[in-house]
Amino acid sequence: MIKIENPNGYIEITNNYFANLVGKAAQSCFGVTGMVNPNPIRSIKAAVKSKLSYDNNDRGVTVKSVNGQLVIDLHISVSYGVNINAIVDSIMNKVRYTVEEATDLKVAKVNVFIDALN
Repeated sequence: MIKIENPNGYIEITNNYFANLVGKAAQSCFGVTGMVNPNPIRSIKAAVKSKLSYDNNDRGVTVKSVNGQLVIDLHISVSYGVNINAIVDSIMNKVRYTVEEATDLKVAKVNVFIDALN
C-alpha cells in the first residue's frame, strides 16, 4: 500500500490497484501476449485463482515505493518475431504515462523482463 500525504490529509492506494493499472497498460501495447508470474509459487496461486476470476492483469507486476517514487517491475511474454527493443520502449513509456496521469506520483523506473516468446 502506498500512502501519500497532501495538505488535506492522507491518500492510500493499494498495490492491487497499481498492479491492475500497470497490467492493463502493458497488455495494451503491441506485441505483448500476456503477463507472466516470475516465480513458481505465484504461478500455482494464479492458476488456482484464475479458476475463480478471469482478471489476470496483475500477474507479473510488482510495484514498490522508494523515496516517494515508484519502481515498477513487469514480467511479460511477447510475440515471436517482433522488435523487442521497440516493445520495451513502448511499454516503459505507456506505463510511466498511465501511472503518473492516474495517480500524480512520479515513476522512477520501469523494469521490463521478457520471460516468454509466443
